[in-house]
Amino acid sequence: MGEFVSKAKGVANEAIGKAKQGSDDPAKRAEGRAQERKGEAQNLKGSVQGALGNKV
Repeated sequence: MGEFVSKAKGVANEAIGKAKQGSDDPAKRAEGRAQERKGEAQNLKGSVQGALGNKV
């Protein structure tokens, strides 16, 4: 179950991060890049949890 939660959070963070990167504000673009990376990490965590049977 944790696999799906992590992946869902990851997808949401990636989408929000990409949206923020379209801003004219440099600080908001940097925040968007960081949030997108966080989402990618959450997706990876979900994949690992799925492979290991949620023992992570």
